[in-house]
Amino acid sequence: MDFEQSADRARGSARVGNDRPKKAPVPVKIIVAGGFGVGKTTTVGAISEIAPLTTEAEMTAAAVGIDDPGQAVTKTTTTIAMDFGVLTIDQTLKLYIFGTPGQPRFAFMWDDLIKGALGALVVVDTARIDDCYPAVDYFERAGLPFVVGVNTFNGQQTYSLEEVRWALAVREDVPVLSFDARFRASVRDALLVVLDQALDKAIRAQRT
Repeated sequence: MDFEQSADRARGSARVGNDRPKKAPVPVKIIVAGGFGVGKTTTVGAISEIAPLTTEAEMTAAAVGIDDPGQAVTKTTTTIAMDFGVLTIDQTLKLYIFGTPGQPRFAFMWDDLIKGALGALVVVDTARIDDCYPAVDYFERAGLPFVVGVNTFNGQQTYSLEEVRWALAVREDVPVLSFDARFRASVRDALLVVLDQALDKAIRAQRT
């Protein structure tokens, strides 16, 4: 299924009683989550059609031993609240994309950020896969459809997608894919899968 087909499905779900879409775009809230330094801010910035709203702060000596950048030795800032971006599919559908803070000490904010969200992209760095367990567990408990996206970082993929699935112990119905957080088309394709998962859940709910 390509991007336009998925958008058509979303537009179809927005119609009420006839074939004419609503005049205002249907807002769809998507979460981008994951551990510290996996590429969430880069993901939001790559896809947003507006200058993304970020709450980046300089990492200082006070964060030593708390915010561990791991292999991201060039990382000098950290998200302390959220990232926010917008992607308009067309006049009937608009995505609002919220990136979560990655540090455990800011996890209390997640409950507020996911309110009204239809799905999530969990960004994974295979060099620090342990940092992604909390995000996977969180969305499983919340019952929010999510997709695992392995950030390939310069085109490199250390482990196969099946190995990542096994390591994270995610269900077979949860898509695991690779993408590059720096490139708009790659991020778009990952969000497309999130949108498709959310639509599938909404359709199943309507049938029950």
